[in-house]
Amino acid sequence: MKKVVSLLFASILMVSLYSYTLGGEKVYKIATDTTYAPFEFENDKGELVGIDMDLMKAIANDQKFKYDVEVVGFSAALTSMETGQSDGVIAGMTITEERKEKYDFSVPYFDTGVSMGVKIGSAIKSYEDLKGKKVAAKISTVSCKYAESIADKYGFEIVYFEDSTSMFQDVLLENSVACFEDFPVLGYEISRGLGLKMPLGIEQPASYGLAVMKGMNKDLLESFNKGLSNLKDSGEYQKILDRYISK
Repeated sequence: MKKVVSLLFASILMVSLYSYTLGGEKVYKIATDTTYAPFEFENDKGELVGIDMDLMKAIANDQKFKYDVEVVGFSAALTSMETGQSDGVIAGMTITEERKEKYDFSVPYFDTGVSMGVKIGSAIKSYEDLKGKKVAAKISTVSCKYAESIADKYGFEIVYFEDSTSMFQDVLLENSVACFEDFPVLGYEISRGLGLKMPLGIEQPASYGLAVMKGMNKDLLESFNKGLSNLKDSGEYQKILDRYISK
């Protein structure tokens, strides 16, 4: 009897980890980052807003599906999806060949790339200037992977952070001399008064996409892709971008 109860409990637990139904309608669980402006962040009212959040809302309305957002941080969002606690991740997630081995992605919804940020007034003008110094990076991100790929070549030490805000603050406090971040995120914060600058251009151009575990939630990807296409045709997609990024 105990064995039967244990198996039943395990089955219920596994079902609860994925999308659920509410009033007979499927509800997807979507994991996202905590602070990654302009893609997801809290406004003055404490509401979660940003390009990713507005796109998800508009696409869900267009395709008539429901979803819940789980705000956990980027690394934790991936773990949440991998352990079945969420169905997908939308968090300014770069589509890479390495990630395609584990995840399936939607069509790209935003073009991006990696940039280095330094404090205004800093003497750091090139990667060569990083030798023997500390550089900040956000764990599990493509920008972090890029920093790791050139760290030995240019002789700098990487300091890891869970969120962008803490990483930027570390550079402003001069604990680290530079950080690596996605260009649109760093550019957005600089445009809002963050005391950093980008002395170099964009590295590793890429795109963002909605991610699901490989071979799973194909219906979610199909709905996202169809909705995105409709938003672009109607002009709503561009309106969402213009809401957060200056023309």
